[in-house]
Amino acid sequence: MYLLGFDIGSSSVKVSLVDGESGRCVASSYHPKTEMPITAHQPGWAEQEPGIWWTNLKTALHDVLRSSQVQPDSIESIGISYQMHGLVMVDRNQQVIRPAIIWCDSRATEIGEKAFQEMGSDYCLTNLLNSPGNFTASKLKWVKENETALFEKVHKIMLPGDYIAMLLTGEIQTTISGLSEGIMWNFKKNSLAENLFHHYGFSPDLVPEVVPTFTIQGTIRREVARELGLSTRTKISYRAGDQPNNALSLNVLNPGEIAATAGTSGVVYGVSNEIKYDSLSRVNTFAHVNHTAENPRLGVLLCINGTGILNAWMKRIIGESISYDQMNQLASSIPIGSQGLTVLPFGNGAERMLNNRNVGAALSQINFNLHSRGHLLRAAQEGIVFSFKYGMDLMQQTGISTAVIRAGQANMFLSPVFRNTLAGVTGAVIELYNTDGATGAARGAGIGSGYYSHPEEAFATLRKLESITPDTSKAGEYEDAYNKWKQVLEKAIL
Repeated sequence: MYLLGFDIGSSSVKVSLVDGESGRCVASSYHPKTEMPITAHQPGWAEQEPGIWWTNLKTALHDVLRSSQVQPDSIESIGISYQMHGLVMVDRNQQVIRPAIIWCDSRATEIGEKAFQEMGSDYCLTNLLNSPGNFTASKLKWVKENETALFEKVHKIMLPGDYIAMLLTGEIQTTISGLSEGIMWNFKKNSLAENLFHHYGFSPDLVPEVVPTFTIQGTIRREVARELGLSTRTKISYRAGDQPNNALSLNVLNPGEIAATAGTSGVVYGVSNEIKYDSLSRVNTFAHVNHTAENPRLGVLLCINGTGILNAWMKRIIGESISYDQMNQLASSIPIGSQGLTVLPFGNGAERMLNNRNVGAALSQINFNLHSRGHLLRAAQEGIVFSFKYGMDLMQQTGISTAVIRAGQANMFLSPVFRNTLAGVTGAVIELYNTDGATGAARGAGIGSGYYSHPEEAFATLRKLESITPDTSKAGEYEDAYNKWKQVLEKAIL
């Protein structure tokens, strides 16, 4: 029996097919091969047409089915991972009303901050565990204030994965984990955040039916099954935001366990059973995929918008013909600290860990007679790592220790400079595994459908590929480079 995983990102859509018995990924594909377009009508805005997610999903799925030659009836269930915090709105005919306002859009920052002040920080933090910030509920408020005619057409709001599930099944649903990521869940009452909805002036009826993260959530509609080459007996049985799903992919489900990812954005995600929060909402606490009111499992999330997107920008600026492997080789030839060159990687919208400031990316201390392409590339990777370190220090204030960090062997973690610098500056052991978001979503589908009796069975074949231990002989060099970078950042945020 096989399991399908869909990973709906902002750069591409990935589909993976997993053999449920062996745990082996038998086929995988992603589309587009270049990044999906993100529209920015104004600085700080970021929108995508939900239809492009569906188009690229179909193409990637076609590749997977063609290369694997599996029979549609042998696919047990589907799991969906998706970019967090996005806002998709549909009318009563399930038609999209406007482009999705996605995760890195910062237009609602002032709206969320105003709500935080008006509702009171004590109320927001003890009930919602966060400021309303620039999250999904605040984005909906922006639409209500600025696009009144469109807002009046809204039947239901969804996250990107809920939208894909709706196209598959015809059912409009969401989860507690997803709602918490949009700051639409009251942890104290274990119910919708109705006070925030009332404050923003819209009805909780806009929220879809709430279903468990792991459960049979529907089956594929007949006409969609024909379009996709799937069977109507295949179930949708799991959905989660990309970062909780990344943690699931790495079997990070219990207190004290840490997951990280460094794709377009960078995330460190720690699991806790204590309801704690950062008083300034610089790191955020959400319901993890296995959270219940009786058995809390909360994900404390550090998100840095400018991570892999900075590396991709460097590639475009230096020349499209250079490969990422060649970029990593150039970066490796430069000493720790990039001989004084520093990069702030914050060029992808307002950063939560900087109190929702949009300080922008910056190059500092450039020496025309010294610095080369390799210096630029190493300084960029160091800047990304140092932003991780800066945020991880904030996470420790909420009780999240980062002695061991698990990650998939992908994206920035393929770079020796990146992972050695991360280990060196944090003192953490980095463990790399043979998994990714789409594979994790497939395993999640197996748990939700009952194919696996418990998560331990689903992740029995998860394999550690490599461990990177800190080079203690270079700890002083990493610390010195970080402190110089931190001084540049502190000047930028004064």
